[in-house]
Amino acid sequence: MILIADGGSTKCDWILLDEKTGEFILKTRTKGLNPAVFKPETLKERIEENKELQEHKKQVSRVDFYGAGCGTPTPRKNLQLLLEEFFSDAEVSVQEDMVAAALAATTEPGIVCILGTGSNSCYFDGKDVHMEVESLGFILMDEASGNYFGKRLIRDYYYNIMGDDMKRAFEKRFDLDADKIKHNLYKVDNPNTYLASFAEFIFTAEERNGYFYKLIYEGLENFIERRVLCFKEAQSVPIHFIGSIAFFSEDIIRDVAKRYHLNIGNIIRRPIDGLINHYQKNVIPTLKGN
Repeated sequence: MILIADGGSTKCDWILLDEKTGEFILKTRTKGLNPAVFKPETLKERIEENKELQEHKKQVSRVDFYGAGCGTPTPRKNLQLLLEEFFSDAEVSVQEDMVAAALAATTEPGIVCILGTGSNSCYFDGKDVHMEVESLGFILMDEASGNYFGKRLIRDYYYNIMGDDMKRAFEKRFDLDADKIKHNLYKVDNPNTYLASFAEFIFTAEERNGYFYKLIYEGLENFIERRVLCFKEAQSVPIHFIGSIAFFSEDIIRDVAKRYHLNIGNIIRRPIDGLINHYQKNVIPTLKGN
């Protein structure tokens, strides 16, 4: 059986498919498995604590893992070694999440963007992904991501940029004690996911107003100027977006795109759904042919 995974910093979706028929067998989820953020022992613990993976691991002949933090050699190799140890009878492949996003979004040339806990972009030529800017993570980059917007919300709260009603609503939802925030940012693992948790406020607040629109619009402007227009193909191919932030910001994405004369393609909340379709249509038939 083939096990495919789409892993981020917050969560990781796993799909088990029959390698002969493409039949959907199992879907499960673990906590995030970003090898650039988490220590190897944390990654191992999160994989091993999933009962369904434990039950099926001996039946798995191939593992294709696509994940955040897998774009550089060292973390990618560390995760591959852990997966090879756990799935001892399987051939294991680990690739960055941009590959999964591209396969989920399109089969034609286009620019593919991830807007989730983090953010990234690539040019997909229909076969391979091409990166123009290497991602340096949430401290230096990640424009228009969940952690970017979470950071903005906290700053705006402390700088009194939010209106009074907005501040009161924000206070009811989150623990905004300064010591608590600093502890989570500097003493606890995975501060990017912690920051991203605040972004939920933008999309679930009882009142959506001009403050939220401006916040998202400015973040998307930054992202497009730095992570989309850097590709010479930007004006000639569709721009696809993957991830929860993109899904819930679709109307603003389209507004910003008009300013830059960009053609928006597919906007997909969960890349794992597109990956299943890709494997069933393109990968499984090839295996059957062999």
